[in-house]
Amino acid sequence: MRTLFRIMLAVTLISSAALAADTKDKQKQEDRLQNAATVMGEILNIPDNIPQDLLDKSKCVVVMPSVLKAAFVVGGSYGRGAMVCRSGKDFSGSWGAPAMYVLEGGSIGFQIGGEATDFVLLIMNERGANSLLHSKVKLGGDLSAAAGPVGRTAEANTDAYMRSEILTYSRARGLFAGVSLEGASLRPDDEGNVALYGRNVTASDVVLGPAPATPSSAHNLVALLDKASPHLKSA
Repeated sequence: MRTLFRIMLAVTLISSAALAADTKDKQKQEDRLQNAATVMGEILNIPDNIPQDLLDKSKCVVVMPSVLKAAFVVGGSYGRGAMVCRSGKDFSGSWGAPAMYVLEGGSIGFQIGGEATDFVLLIMNERGANSLLHSKVKLGGDLSAAAGPVGRTAEANTDAYMRSEILTYSRARGLFAGVSLEGASLRPDDEGNVALYGRNVTASDVVLGPAPATPSSAHNLVALLDKASPHLKSA
């Protein structure tokens, strides 16, 4: 009887520990989504921010809040954040549920200078979006990338911007500007997606469906994008 009691107690403790770990992991993802919303909201309120024309043509937006310079020193992940895409197979609908992502590698550490930097990436076409949903991609290698122009009415129709599949921006020490992330890589955060949605889902599942319900922690981020760019503009 004592042996059975000990076994049951051990199972209960293990289950409780696993549940606590799952709850903690989910909270981390929810915090990232809320931080991403804060970053996106602040950037959209900067007078010289992302050109409206480019935002309206983007298929997806990736937000990486508070990427720490310390991560560059040890060669670890540069940062974790979220990608929000327009819904539908051709990414032309309303903004959908977020998928969690990881930014790593490259020579970003030599460029940003600040203790913490926020990154925003615009995914400009279907090829770029589909590639990111299914694999790890190298910016400037697997997908063409360029530092994005700034200014709501900035000229954004130059060949360099029109050819790029990803346009990249950074904000550090209050300065918002286009920044080259060539050599860095971007990949789905599989563990983060499982933790956030509580089941085994991939980034492709989240974006292309069958899509899970948008978490409440992502409502602010999605609402900001809906307000800033409610409709896709044809290239």
